[in-house]
Amino acid sequence: MKFLYFTDTHLRATNPINRIDNFFETLKTKLNEVVNISIEENVDYILHGGDLFDRPDTSISVVSDFSKIFQKFNVPIYIVSGNHDIFGHNPKTLNRTMLGLLCNLGILNLVNDKKIILKKDISVQLTAYPYTFGMDDDINKSNYLVLEKNPEADYMIHMTHGFLIDRPFIKNIPHTLISEISSTFADITLGAHYHYGFKTTEINGKYFVNPGSIVRISNSQEEIKRKPKVVIIELNDKISIKDIYLKNALDGNLVLDRSEMERHKFKQNQIYEFKEIIDSSTELNNLDIYEILIKIATNEFIDDNIKKEAIKRIQNIQIKGADFS
Repeated sequence: MKFLYFTDTHLRATNPINRIDNFFETLKTKLNEVVNISIEENVDYILHGGDLFDRPDTSISVVSDFSKIFQKFNVPIYIVSGNHDIFGHNPKTLNRTMLGLLCNLGILNLVNDKKIILKKDISVQLTAYPYTFGMDDDINKSNYLVLEKNPEADYMIHMTHGFLIDRPFIKNIPHTLISEISSTFADITLGAHYHYGFKTTEINGKYFVNPGSIVRISNSQEEIKRKPKVVIIELNDKISIKDIYLKNALDGNLVLDRSEMERHKFKQNQIYEFKEIIDSSTELNNLDIYEILIKIATNEFIDDNIKKEAIKRIQNIQIKGADFS
């Protein structure tokens, strides 16, 4: 059995601020290339990690254009919902979204809380953990795990759309490390949400995969260097995983606005200078900006919902703009 996995397409008609190409046409070109790869590789199923559209209420005309491309896939498409696919970080709003519409029409197949058995020469159990606010808090991390083995399945694949990464991140930004969920019974855990992705990781025969977003919309040096890709997963008597880079994905220098990056870099330098001033003070010595945010919220008796919203916004910015290099 063979799968093609890709994620975080963020389909839209308008250009992100730091793209200098025609982003709408680029998206269509990339999606058509993914269709062609799936045909050339003779895959049995398509898996999508979420954030199909850039917003849940994408216009009908845009959805119509991309739906025509989805229908070129000659195999079923299974998807988990991401934060951009829903309203208010709540998966229960899916029936009011364009992703929900395409699933109701049968163009896509929503996994989310279902347990789906796929059969060909082998049997594969497919499950998912959709994006919900707070999913990377310690109390919720068990949702990344498949907790028991299905004796009737040869393999188990678990799709997720959360901040799953391969190495530690800023401590006050909720995230989940691969090492924290390595006890899962899933043979393959598919990650998304974190646009940079990470190198496919194997721990005790369990695989953790995130190829990264097929689009580049953040203004960082990491995005200039990164080349979008999809992953081919082949299951028979063993697990085989390979990357296929998109030929139509142009060099980052050709599609990302360098002037916007310089402005971004200037703003980042200002933030770092402010942080150094704060860090050098006696009262707040050794506190990072996130600890300061929490300290102020506590001292000024700011409503918890406001504090959570502030941290959430910082988290979203860091996910789009973080650079580990």
